[in-house]
Amino acid sequence: MSANATPPHLEVRPQDQEQGPASRASPRFARKKDAIISAATVILNRRGVKGMTLADVAAAVDLSTTSVTYYFKKKEDLAVACFLRGIEWFDRLAVAAFVSSDPKARLRRFLELYLESNRRIREGEEPQIAMFSDIRALKEPYLSIVSEPYNALFRRIRTLFQGPGLVLPRNAANARTHALMEQILWSVAWLPRYHVEDYPRIAARLYDILTLGLAPEGAAWRPLVLQDVLASPEEPGARQRETFLVAATKLINLHGYRGASVEKISAHLHVTKGSFYHHNEAKDDLVVACFEHTFEAIRRIQSAAMLAQGDGWARLCAAAATLAQYQVSEQGPLLRGGALSALPEPIRNDMVARWTRATDRFAAMISDAAAEGAVRPVDPVLAAQSLHAALSAAASIELAVPGAVPSEVADLYAKPFLMGIFAM
Repeated sequence: MSANATPPHLEVRPQDQEQGPASRASPRFARKKDAIISAATVILNRRGVKGMTLADVAAAVDLSTTSVTYYFKKKEDLAVACFLRGIEWFDRLAVAAFVSSDPKARLRRFLELYLESNRRIREGEEPQIAMFSDIRALKEPYLSIVSEPYNALFRRIRTLFQGPGLVLPRNAANARTHALMEQILWSVAWLPRYHVEDYPRIAARLYDILTLGLAPEGAAWRPLVLQDVLASPEEPGARQRETFLVAATKLINLHGYRGASVEKISAHLHVTKGSFYHHNEAKDDLVVACFEHTFEAIRRIQSAAMLAQGDGWARLCAAAATLAQYQVSEQGPLLRGGALSALPEPIRNDMVARWTRATDRFAAMISDAAAEGAVRPVDPVLAAQSLHAALSAAASIELAVPGAVPSEVADLYAKPFLMGIFAM
């Protein structure tokens, strides 16, 4: 379905309050509708499905809320249109990139096309595209409307891992597709740090990192999982607090910040709302605590890995494998990077800064390892972004790789981004 076509479930009102009646087939209708979708996408990316309102969208395009409902009866209808346009946009990139039978050539072209399109968006030549981190905040029947084309896009990108001499097991192909999409989508958070004229260099460096990984010649994947840092706290009060954090983290990852309501968190834990507020002053306090729990886990594992035996390659593998394993441990998962997008702005700015600090620490580990010759010489900042996004994706392994067992998570998510995404 075209993102500019009205999905069949949408209801259109008989007249446009500001401009008078317009046929659904008329160019004016199409232009106005496209402008509404573009404005809504900006708000959706910043506030998520639950935080977007028709009133805010109407104000952004200088219309009344009633006029917006001429095109989209409910905000969920509008969110669906935003997501469908984003899916169609990525699908066009994949179709254009995957003309070659060589997987590496496909990946190179996909990165180049993505960054060129991102440049046009950043310079105002194209509208923003909806990120997919909040799709799961949609309720039925809207979720199903978006899920089908999104899954088709996922399958198309998964063909990247099919080619001459490359036959990956389904679980491995699913995990690599999932992790690749996660870091492409997360790139909108860090690409603004760069000048657009540097985009060709970024495409080349990312391609190098993704295809060859960080492993030096002859290196093996035998990571040490640091079991001591995966243990749950022993104190009863700390264990009870952690139970709330784990439940809230899972629901935020699944439904987004606003979709993970106090009612859902309480129901998940089989406690009353009164019990929830006995342990947490407000939902935002719990969300901040979830992020702090995530950042503390990353910091603790990074610190332990830095003290582990072996060279920089061994320490980096230990950090990545342990963090991947943490995602499926009793303390996990970690909050996904995509959960940041819909946070209230004062909270989001601080949490993004702390996420960046964790990524920068990966960059420092990579830089130190490269200085001693323990990993390939790569751009440490881009490599850290790539690795952190891949490990973040592992939080959703149950959705992306149904049936995967916990012992597989490091091989599925950490190994490909250290040994190379096409490594068998």
